[in-house]
Amino acid sequence: MSIVSLQVGQCGNQIGHELFNAISGDCNGPNRKTYSECSNERFFHESPTGELVARSVLVDMEPKVVAQTISKACKSGRWRYGDEAYFSQKQGSGNNWANGFCVHGPRHKEVVEELVRREIERCDRLAGIFTMMSVAGGTGSGVGTYITQCLRDMYPQSFIFNQLTWPYGAGEVIVQNYNSVLTLSHLYQLSDAILVHENDTVHKICSRLMNIKHISINDVNKVIAHQLGSVLQPAYTADSSGYYSRNPIGELLSSVVCHPEYKLLSLCNIPHMSSTSLAYSTFNWPGLLKHLRQMLIASARMEEGIDWTVSVPSAVTSGGESGTNSRQKCFNVSIANLLILRGKDVSTAQTGKLLSNICLEAILKNVNSFSAWNSPVPFNGYQKSATLVSNSQSLLKPLDNIVRKAWDMFASRAYLHQYTKFGISEEDFLDSFTALEQIISSYTHL
Repeated sequence: MSIVSLQVGQCGNQIGHELFNAISGDCNGPNRKTYSECSNERFFHESPTGELVARSVLVDMEPKVVAQTISKACKSGRWRYGDEAYFSQKQGSGNNWANGFCVHGPRHKEVVEELVRREIERCDRLAGIFTMMSVAGGTGSGVGTYITQCLRDMYPQSFIFNQLTWPYGAGEVIVQNYNSVLTLSHLYQLSDAILVHENDTVHKICSRLMNIKHISINDVNKVIAHQLGSVLQPAYTADSSGYYSRNPIGELLSSVVCHPEYKLLSLCNIPHMSSTSLAYSTFNWPGLLKHLRQMLIASARMEEGIDWTVSVPSAVTSGGESGTNSRQKCFNVSIANLLILRGKDVSTAQTGKLLSNICLEAILKNVNSFSAWNSPVPFNGYQKSATLVSNSQSLLKPLDNIVRKAWDMFASRAYLHQYTKFGISEEDFLDSFTALEQIISSYTHL
């Protein structure tokens, strides 16, 4: 089954390019024929000349980013974008969500829908639609949200999986909190799941783990793409019977989105290190899994600086009540977790007791809250790597911060005129705040 990707705005287009680059590079190597065939079926189709063409549509309201993205893909020599699988124009959204959602989105709806339809018709079977965008911009978030709404109407039975990039805490755009609130409140109703990457966290990974001295946007995007690839590349699942899974998005969602009220996903991936250090490093599965478990319960995003004093209360591991007592003990409550192991000797990794006893079983009556996938093929240069996709409370703090900052601005009516002039009313803002407050409440009271 194939995944059709949608890259929207500067952020979405840059991450999408890095993702396809990582995937195409990962498929090169010995003993990877079946693995590569499955990966190519998911993400590429062949042109009449035998070239690999990404199953992706690029959208931006300014031509510069799209042109640069297409050019860089061609230079890779391994793959390219489709000749007409993109849309751009010469007028941006000016970091204004309302301009993107109410003006540019409806104005160019039919063109973008047609581009996506063409890509879907090239698939023998559609696994789902995977969108990449910023949560806080104008085109990426406003236009991206409107397009997602249209796609939900066009393909009501298909999976829609969103990847959102969270802005830096000290962002340069004063209205980024407004944009984030509007994006999240809408996408939560439209998408089957939302996977969030925080720029601040990825920046720390680049600095502290990969020892990059002068961190660029490309460095940040490569880390995000690496993490996404570690989830989306082929793997054996519990239901795949010795074959690589043919329904990656469906099986991912069934593993971690077990309740329609809980759709926010976070991701931990280890190890991360510079290429020079990687050549002299060795890893073992018990060590990787021990770190990953502690990262989960302590809500840490990288293996450096984990709080090892956080533990799971015995009342939770023994099946007792959690809720308030769990929060007082400051451990991260999970609804469901998906562990993906890739690399050498993966069959020897002992995962049975790692995560299965720290999820909130009360929410998931008779549902397995822990799933494990694996692949013996090393991923992206790492002989052993582990990824954890978690539906948990780990995004509560950044979500609460954005809502609080946006509410403070709204209470003083700051910059509201920039939204109302394009059609977003104060009532729309209040509806968005209400929706996000409900999400915060749902996760808080696990």
